[in-house]
Amino acid sequence: MRAIWKGAVSFGLVSVPVKLYAATESHDVSFRQVHAKDGGRIKYQRVCSIDGEEVPYADIAKGYETDDGQMVILDDDDLAELPSSSSREISVEKFVPSDQIDPLLLEKSYYLEPDKAAAKPYALLREALKEADRMAVVTVSLRTRMSTAVLRVRDDVIVMQTMMWPDEVRKPDFATLDATEDAAKPQELKMARLLVDTLAGDYDAGDYEDDYRGAVEALVQAKLEGGEIKKPPEAKESTGEVVDLLAALQRSVDAAKSSRGESTDEADEDDADEAETDKKAAKKKSTKKAAAKKPPAKKSTAKKTAAKKKAS
Repeated sequence: MRAIWKGAVSFGLVSVPVKLYAATESHDVSFRQVHAKDGGRIKYQRVCSIDGEEVPYADIAKGYETDDGQMVILDDDDLAELPSSSSREISVEKFVPSDQIDPLLLEKSYYLEPDKAAAKPYALLREALKEADRMAVVTVSLRTRMSTAVLRVRDDVIVMQTMMWPDEVRKPDFATLDATEDAAKPQELKMARLLVDTLAGDYDAGDYEDDYRGAVEALVQAKLEGGEIKKPPEAKESTGEVVDLLAALQRSVDAAKSSRGESTDEADEDDADEAETDKKAAKKKSTKKAAAKKPPAKKSTAKKTAAKKKAS
């Protein structure tokens, strides 16, 4: 694993230098959007919704949309004035009972690895959390924004889990919940408890596996072995200019003929024959012109040769 952040956990006068690692990774199956005909990947362009023009990345700014649909554009100077922190400190604020932390508030998980010289204070914090059966509520700055998090122990490793702000957790407001009060009869509740006891057990992560991912991988492997694959050529970066105007016109002609039900193959053969005929005619005409322009043999040379023969 590769550390994504370095800092220190501070509680009281104790400081524990640590490295931060992502504790989870997604193994979810993901598909690419491709052209069914040749397997080429589908690309998306940054297009302005007003003028329909593609927008260069350098011209893209951050905008905040208000509830009534107005857009406020913020530049780098505006963002620089916002409150932020670049502190490399994980500051312990409180040690709270574990059952007081609502799992809905927990967001991303990270492993904390101690520096070589911080083994003792790291172990001190870890054992204190385990024995007290508490979590440490901390404040930490990740990606320039201050947030809250908790520290807990998992397999002798201190884990930090960032938390959402309380107003980010939605409240359930379902009218049908009222109808569930006193809806279960005593005998039904007794049978439900019996079912719970029957299915009671300990959680073992090894008992579960992603059947969907396994099925997708098996399907893909079968298609690979059967030769059902697409090998699209490498996509070339488009400059937006028509490099070969003649080729572009030809494709336009073919598309127009195809829409009318005409065969483009025959048209291509006719065009090729016509082009060859024109080429031969041009060559023949050029030869005739060259012959017509050929200068006549000089008579003076012939006369001098005849005079020499008479003299001899």
